Amino acid sequence: MPKTVITPPGAGVPIAPFSPGTLADGVVYVSGTLAFDKDNNVACVGDAEGQTRIVLETIKSVIETAGGTMDDVTMNHIFLKDWADYAALNKVYAEYFPGDKPARFCIQCGLVRPDFLVEIATIAHIGPATGKA
Repeated sequence: MPKTVITPPGAGVPIAPFSPGTLADGVVYVSGTLAFDKDNNVACVGDAEGQTRIVLETIKSVIETAGGTMDDVTMNHIFLKDWADYAALNKVYAEYFPGDKPARFCIQCGLVRPDFLVEIATIAHIGPATGKA
């Protein structure tokens, strides 16, 4: 099964060997996404709402580049540094998924840099390849 790498316009250079997303057989797999600024520094340090918004906007850009929408998201894998940020995460998350919610899980764990508070990886079913990838 062939796959297509999905890189939104203006995406930064990843800090590790991965693609922002891949499209295979109508399914978009979005890599674990963190709140980076344009220089690959941690954005919104200490602000879980701000980081969640950046993460979800980045995920949205990958899915839209592939030809889908956030309504196509079927699963989110959420990694949270501290359970104290769970309410802040959910507040922003609800804005991006106002209708039927995708399946998800959320675990507490350490992230790649100490100032990151949230990371999300996503799966979206968009149907046949239609994107600009």
